[in-house]
Amino acid sequence: MTRIEKIDVENWDPELREMTRADEATPLEQGLMRIYAHVPGIAKGLAGFGGSLKMNRTLPERLVELVRLRIAFHNQCRSCMAIRYTDALEDGVTEDLVCSLEKPMEADNLTDAEKVAIEYGERFATNHLSIDDDMYNRLREHFTEAQLVELGTIAAFFVGFGRLAATWSMTEELPEKFQDTSAPIAPWGEEAIVVR
Repeated sequence: MTRIEKIDVENWDPELREMTRADEATPLEQGLMRIYAHVPGIAKGLAGFGGSLKMNRTLPERLVELVRLRIAFHNQCRSCMAIRYTDALEDGVTEDLVCSLEKPMEADNLTDAEKVAIEYGERFATNHLSIDDDMYNRLREHFTEAQLVELGTIAAFFVGFGRLAATWSMTEELPEKFQDTSAPIAPWGEEAIVVR
């Protein structure tokens, strides 16, 4: 059961409803905004920031989704693990590919760029101070300086808001496998929900 009361979309600030297109979204797609609607000014800022990360993205959707799901595993954010985004699926994310996240450095269906980005995201989530010059030199073999900024910002967004979402325990709308919070789970090999 969600630990913070969710606000029904008809009770949101009108500007927030419009900017998030909440009236067109399912409750699951409305996601954390149902809680952030308690503080419309913060919610609008978050929506603008998240939208900017999405609309100005240069990294492949597939890569971002793989990093997001590996971070979600470390965060134990069940809603993050249960969701697959349509644009990532259209960019080649399959459940077989998601299953490779169990042991990403051994996977033969991930590119070298994806592996190093996943490792970066994993370290960001588990031991950020281990990200050293060597890690950045390895990342530079595949990504521009601008993309490194983008990857870091996306990882920070996923780690921070994924952990917050995990503490709020928004699980009641998820497939049954994701609702039990008594033991750790993984996004691979599980039933997922596709959202836009």
